[in-house]
Amino acid sequence: MTATANPTSRAERLDRLPFTREHGRLVFGSGLGWALDAMDVGLISFVMAALAGQWALSSTELSWIGSIGFAGMALGATLGGLLADRFGRRQVFALTLLVFGVATGAAALSWSVGALLVFRFLIGLGLGAELPVASTLVSEFAPSRVRGRVVVLLEAFWAVGWTLAALIGYFVVPRSDDGWRWALAIGALPAVYAVVVRRGLPESVRFLELRGRTAEAEATVRRFEAAAGVEPVPSPDAVATTAARPGLRAVWAAGLRGRTAALWIVWFSINFSYYGAFIWLPTLLFDDGFSLVKSFQYTLIITLAQLPGYAVAAVLIEKWGRRPTLATFLVGSAVGALLFASADGDTAVLVTGMVLSFFNLGAWGALYAVTPEIYPTALRATGAGAAAGFGRLASIAAPLCVPPMVDAGGTGLVFGVFAGFFALAALASWGLPERRGQALEDDVDTPLPARTR
Repeated sequence: MTATANPTSRAERLDRLPFTREHGRLVFGSGLGWALDAMDVGLISFVMAALAGQWALSSTELSWIGSIGFAGMALGATLGGLLADRFGRRQVFALTLLVFGVATGAAALSWSVGALLVFRFLIGLGLGAELPVASTLVSEFAPSRVRGRVVVLLEAFWAVGWTLAALIGYFVVPRSDDGWRWALAIGALPAVYAVVVRRGLPESVRFLELRGRTAEAEATVRRFEAAAGVEPVPSPDAVATTAARPGLRAVWAAGLRGRTAALWIVWFSINFSYYGAFIWLPTLLFDDGFSLVKSFQYTLIITLAQLPGYAVAAVLIEKWGRRPTLATFLVGSAVGALLFASADGDTAVLVTGMVLSFFNLGAWGALYAVTPEIYPTALRATGAGAAAGFGRLASIAAPLCVPPMVDAGGTGLVFGVFAGFFALAALASWGLPERRGQALEDDVDTPLPARTR
């Protein structure tokens, strides 16, 4: 296969490529980090259930253990996006894996609730920064015609990680009083993987060009072209200026504020419902009369329903588009939450929980696909990080709100509220631009202030 003789930009050259083994390595490398993140987040729900009895913790103390990590994630997501637009996607990705990996290992040594809270905050700091940065990096390499599907595939690694957490929770946590410590020790693996990330993954070509590092950008594009069997046609060098580095205020500039408002509402609502439900799920099942092992078993089965949810979303996001797919899965999540709220009996709890899991994680996949697409390159990681950071405020509040809602109206009220937030997110999703099949530069890459190098 031979490239055209007409000079094209490096971004266009990437967009025209088929999905190659280099794309596969990027998705797998980023996705493995994503799965380790999910494993860490998922483990805390099982740790909470174990510590509730072992340390005789109150519901308030359990709520703070569930929420404090999300406080770190809120700060980490915002800072991570800003740092990734300044220093590069790969560098920040590796740093965040190191931070939360080391902190998770340290959490295994926790000697009190206070110590565990400190470590959980540090874990959240690294984890919150990693997710929007990884999705931005993958989005900037994926060919435009399959970009949404590739990012949903990346997000599917979350289900792999959460399933690993459920397996560890089921087989490790209940086996001894120190089972939860061994579970957290296993969660320290990202610290080792950070070295692999730093050496193996490419830096974003769009970021390199923005910083005037055209030789590195050209070498990276040629690496992907070689994997596709395409003869390279060198791109003209960019003008020797770099774009100004916009801050958080830029996401509210004219032309962006409407989509930012819609995006933040979706992120807030889906975070509130998802983390409120799944962080507390093993504990709620235990409180409803299930044994600790059985509550973990049901959580594991419910978690497995995430995988087909991602698979269906990956197909529909390029057939239907971003908005219809996201809205459909959010409506399905609302229905699933309502069904779970009224479930009576073991089978009903299991089936309705699987419905909720299927639709909710499909919605997450679509959301991560659309988020990096709606901002220009100089603002892409910042915008994605800011949206994720705002959403994490809801994930802080949700675990704290569950105990008083249970006291006021039981599990039915809790999941009824979650259904309402899913419905709100579905409505807000129609305020997002539809970017199916478009290059990242189309529509959003309006000129930003520039400064001479």
